[in-house]
Amino acid sequence: MDRPPLIAFMPEQKPPKMNGKLVYANQGKPSDYHLLNTTVDLRGTIAITRYGGAGRADKAINGAPYGVIGVLVYTDPLDINDGVMSDLNETYPHSWYLPPSGVERGSFNTHYGDLLTPYLAAKDETYRIPAKDITGVPPIPIQPIGFEDAYKLICELGGEAAPALWQGSFNCAYKFGGPGFKLTSAFNNSDVKLDIFNHEELKNSSNVMGVIRGSVEPDRYVIYGNHRDSWVHGAIDPSSGTSVMLELTRVLGKMVKQGKWRPRRSIIFGSWGAEEFGLIGSAEYTEQYFTKLSERTVAYINVDIAVFANATLRASGMPSLQNVIFKASKQVDAPGLDSTSVYDNWIQYANRTSPTHGLIPKVGYLSGAGSDYAAFVHYLGITSMDISYTYDRSKTNARIYPAYHTAYDTFDYASKFIDPGFVSHQAIARTAGNVLIRLADSLVLPLNCSDYAETLEGYLNTAVTLYEQQLQNRRISMEPIKRAVASFRNAATHLDQAIRSSDLANETPLKVRRINDQLMLLDRAFLDPLAFPDKYAFRHVIWASSSAGKPTFPGLADAYAKAESLVESSAWDKVHYHLSVLSQAIEGAAHTLEDVI
Repeated sequence: MDRPPLIAFMPEQKPPKMNGKLVYANQGKPSDYHLLNTTVDLRGTIAITRYGGAGRADKAINGAPYGVIGVLVYTDPLDINDGVMSDLNETYPHSWYLPPSGVERGSFNTHYGDLLTPYLAAKDETYRIPAKDITGVPPIPIQPIGFEDAYKLICELGGEAAPALWQGSFNCAYKFGGPGFKLTSAFNNSDVKLDIFNHEELKNSSNVMGVIRGSVEPDRYVIYGNHRDSWVHGAIDPSSGTSVMLELTRVLGKMVKQGKWRPRRSIIFGSWGAEEFGLIGSAEYTEQYFTKLSERTVAYINVDIAVFANATLRASGMPSLQNVIFKASKQVDAPGLDSTSVYDNWIQYANRTSPTHGLIPKVGYLSGAGSDYAAFVHYLGITSMDISYTYDRSKTNARIYPAYHTAYDTFDYASKFIDPGFVSHQAIARTAGNVLIRLADSLVLPLNCSDYAETLEGYLNTAVTLYEQQLQNRRISMEPIKRAVASFRNAATHLDQAIRSSDLANETPLKVRRINDQLMLLDRAFLDPLAFPDKYAFRHVIWASSSAGKPTFPGLADAYAKAESLVESSAWDKVHYHLSVLSQAIEGAAHTLEDVI
């Protein structure tokens, strides 16, 4: 897979071959193309970009309005190898660094799921839209290459020198391109020819599911998932996670068969197919069982890449899951560290100060569509988490493990440089398994609403700091969202206190069930199917993706950024709209936490 067989997707109606002068567009962000266009006429050019800064597809989407007709994307050694370029005793198999021939693949779709069956499960008999009507594909072709080929192109470019922040690790000055190559180059007056040999065809892909039926509440599901497909060998992505899931199913299955244990709630294991082509298996599963999953799913645990490296835990998820992850990680020994728990090791590497809890490990958010949690979070509003072991970021600037999505993601690479002895795999299996059993077996679901309130308050404080003065100048009030967040905090506090003060083990099963339903359905209250009409299957108003890059409510942040960039005053109506959407959703979520009437 060093010479890709390929991953770039292009619409049928576009020509399969194109020629153009080459330009260097850094990371392909909107700001990159804007700056480049002030110096170079981009019409009819082919842009070469490096990974990072913008999503894969965005590198093409951002360039198309300027007249760019195709995009090359490569992994710069600065971003993945800490600057290491040579394959002479410096890269794999001598270290974990990517050899120059390595090519990072990935889906270039902007929508997740089967693009031919939007919002419908892709079964044999399902209606499929005409190929010409497909959305979610970049308007121009994009093709990945290795940095040994990118070096030959970038170092021959002419034109002005690119800014310092655009410079990578090649031993030459990165230039914009004239467009095209410098006069002294052997490529002078040459175009870059981009040929795309992809062809579209329907292929079958299956999910493989396993179920342990619950003993008390079989109609309540805790779902654990990992995808099965890979971009070549896939020893780390996804097989590190696959091995963890298989070990959990072996251990739990053995206990069930021996009659030693059965969970209170049902556990569903999902081995998802076709994740790399756009999260297809998990997305189609949520579409096929939309109603049942919406009504019955307690939580989703995603373990995709279980081990990026062997330094420390990394977890992301809804704030309500924070405490159960902490409790689980305190009961697991950190690999290779005597008398140190995964929790104690984790807090040394990534921490934050909580107004409520003090210094705690930092738990990230699931705000994008980077793995199979996407449909569960954004489409169904199911409380979800993603967990893995990762590297010490003080020792490397690599944005991900260097062999990611390349042919070098092999068992040999994983066993020598990622997790010798596979002890971090074991730590993830024990931590994720501990969380799974707590969610499936606890009388009262171990979900904390007050932690959710703290996150909403943090988002609100950021929004007030960034936006309130300008909004007041435009007669748009933030008081409704302030009241909504305060209402949520009050309801969350009362519910958490009621849970702590009640002897629920001796309460009626109906009362326990009622409280659990309130906890289970909390994230559903944040769904609004009309909030993001331009974002396919994104309905969660707190965790939707955002291009604004601000740690606050995504729809509000994007609307505000757009309004600031436009002359039309009507753009501020969209800001007001998103404030109203948020206020209503948060107020509604608060109501679900209150008593029945």
